Amino acid sequence: MFSSFYNILINKTLTVALNSFRRLMKKFLFPALVFFFGYFSLYGQENHTNLVQFSGVVVTGDSLKPIPYVNVIIRNTWRGTVTDYFGFFSFVARMNDTIEFSSMGFKKSTFVIPDTLRNNRYSLIQMMHGDTVLLRETVIYPWPTKEQFKDAFMNLRIPDDDYERARKNLAQADLQALYENMPMDGSMNFRNQMQQQSSRLYYAGQLPPNNLLNPIAWAKFIEAWQNGDFKRKDKKK
Repeated sequence: MFSSFYNILINKTLTVALNSFRRLMKKFLFPALVFFFGYFSLYGQENHTNLVQFSGVVVTGDSLKPIPYVNVIIRNTWRGTVTDYFGFFSFVARMNDTIEFSSMGFKKSTFVIPDTLRNNRYSLIQMMHGDTVLLRETVIYPWPTKEQFKDAFMNLRIPDDDYERARKNLAQADLQALYENMPMDGSMNFRNQMQQQSSRLYYAGQLPPNNLLNPIAWAKFIEAWQNGDFKRKDKKK
């Protein structure tokens, strides 16, 4: 009997506690949840309405030619893009974002996306001006030290005048050596190359002739041997 009375008391106590907790939930927690969910939904809608599809083209300020591979970055962020070969770019940004344009050889420029846009798209033609960097004069000497320069200057051979150089270039011995080393001129080399090409095409798919059994080639060889052509070449070497 005592145990049944104890169980009834515990059940009533739990019932009263649950009812109190439900009243507190209805009175405080439900309005708080409604407030937070409403705030975050409005915040998300506001951020969504601030998004802009920002597109455009970057050109030079003097000739209006497209500038490829320009860095288009939102200031103080890592978000942005790079223009293509034709200077075009397109990415998602927000209103009031400051866009920075930078490229090698051009001055940096900025643009602020207006906050009074009526739609979520905005186009821009951004002009960039060339940036000239003046470097200090640098003199490069072929001698690493002053002593080597002094020695080279003291032993300097003054070149001959134009007449003396022309006379040396037109010397008969030098011209003869050039002629023997290069017996064919441009037209002869071209003709020889064309003959070789035509021979390769003529004998395509079959064995080429063997000059070892060619009597004409042997006759030319014997004639050159009798004329002493091979001896002259040995003497020159």
